Amino acid sequence: MRAIWKGAVSFGLVSIGVKLYSATEEKDIRFHQVHREDGGRIRYKRTCSVCGEEVTYDDIAKGYDIGGGEMVILTDEDFADLPLTSSRAIDVLEFVPAEQVDPILYNKAYFLEPEGAATKPYVLLRDALIDSERVAIVKVALRQREQLATLRVREGVLLLNTMLWPDEIRTPDFGFLDEDLKVRPPELAMASSLIDSMTGEFEPDVFTDDYRAALQEVIDAKVEGREVVQPEEVEEAPAAAVDLMAALKASVERAKAARGEQPTRGGGGGGGEPTPISSARSAQKAAEKKAAKAPAKKTAAKKTAEKKAAEPAKKTAAKKTPAKKAEPAKKTAARKTAPRKSA
Repeated sequence: MRAIWKGAVSFGLVSIGVKLYSATEEKDIRFHQVHREDGGRIRYKRTCSVCGEEVTYDDIAKGYDIGGGEMVILTDEDFADLPLTSSRAIDVLEFVPAEQVDPILYNKAYFLEPEGAATKPYVLLRDALIDSERVAIVKVALRQREQLATLRVREGVLLLNTMLWPDEIRTPDFGFLDEDLKVRPPELAMASSLIDSMTGEFEPDVFTDDYRAALQEVIDAKVEGREVVQPEEVEEAPAAAVDLMAALKASVERAKAARGEQPTRGGGGGGGEPTPISSARSAQKAAEKKAAKAPAKKTAAKKTAEKKAAEPAKKTAAKKTPAKKAEPAKKTAARKTAPRKSA
């Protein structure tokens, strides 16, 4: 890794020299815009909208649009006069419990490495943060901008998390927040049951970016000149459920099946009262089950009667059959006796 910033953590009267490194990196696959016919890169020129001439970076300044077609131009000298007193320092302002910092405020993360002889005070601050179970609220100037940030410990290293300012967080303004929507206790109990059935330990390595992997496979296939492997189809999200309780119960059973657990009898997660729709479905299933059993019983009774009626017939046939078989024997004996009498 390459350090992107050097400065010092100001901790009371202690100054800790540190180097700043980006703690994260985006793994998104990047593309260039090219000419479809020959693959040539598409270049963009920086031109002035007034005179039409191409402008170099040295001639580019920052302008603030004040409306009405008027622009205020700021130069590097204007920015140099701004009061960035903490330009090369990370000033610790206070220490607060970590749970008091709303995660929505977090922006980017950076690792801090001690520089030179600052290792001992660095380790001292690190261990003090661990013992206190708090994070440090700091101010730091990065890329010509003063930012609020936190200092905490991750895997034995001080981690600087820059934060958004409170006025940079938007306030949600949605119509449903003003509606008087009430959730029934059975629905809430079933939703809690679903959460319990899907509860586990968070292991980030288990999750992967399937889209990026499939896109990389397409790129590799084109490079190697082989056929592109069709990625597995992702299961579509179910449509909005008409019966909320039925959807929750089905979700609970699905979660249990995924964990290898036995499904609950009755198909529910327990505890919930039946809704009108689910009651109608249960009654319909019971009627179908009863109707299916009735013909089966009649068929079985009919087969039993036929079986009993067939038994005497079989016995009678058995008695008649030996008698018929004996007749040829008598005829044969008569034929043998007749020639002897004639002689």
